[in-house]
Amino acid sequence: MYSDIISQQHDWSNDIDRVKQRFDREFKQEAFELPAEVEAMPIFREWIGHHLTAKITSPFWELAGFQKNHRCLDIGCGVSFLIYNWREWETYFYGQEISIVARNALNSRGPQLNSKLFKGVQTGAAHQLQYENDTFDRAIATGFSCYYPPEYWQLVLQEVKRVLKPDGVFVFDTIDPDAEIAENWAILETYLGAEVYLSPLTQFTELVKEVGGKVTATKSGQLFQMYQVRF
Repeated sequence: MYSDIISQQHDWSNDIDRVKQRFDREFKQEAFELPAEVEAMPIFREWIGHHLTAKITSPFWELAGFQKNHRCLDIGCGVSFLIYNWREWETYFYGQEISIVARNALNSRGPQLNSKLFKGVQTGAAHQLQYENDTFDRAIATGFSCYYPPEYWQLVLQEVKRVLKPDGVFVFDTIDPDAEIAENWAILETYLGAEVYLSPLTQFTELVKEVGGKVTATKSGQLFQMYQVRF
């Protein structure tokens, strides 16, 4: 398809760097200077008071179906291994992340937390996974598809398909543009440095089909819709 050629040839470095800078600043706990009208928004007060996270976090484990000794790739992992129950799931954690700050934090603290399950974090974008074919039982990618147009996500799906085992499962989420808080959250994120794409959910289900995948389960949240995909 012509759209496939365009997405493959597009230089995504500016898009990726914009998202990287936004999250590097947050992981470093740097201050963001925002216009007064944005700071007056209720969603900003929720964000600054650390009450927003619970609303926008996708419980990926509910669709991932982790089993003991599964190998899972967390794409755009942030500091996932430090805050979620990988020890309880007994699942081997592999990460890939564009934020050097987050990568360094995980590679430093992950082995101290659980040297058996933590297998390290690679630096790289979601459409260029630094792992071999047919490596993982599970892959997850939550919280960042909304920062890129759907054409980019097509490349991500192709890469995930490559690194998953034939019976593997991929769990990802995307923003629901009809969610009550979607528009205000998009405004906030844009001022924090990362533009949000309010793409129709149907675009993502169509992309899954185009790369030979099938949506086998979904779960709706207050902001994101989560998908379980098999290829």
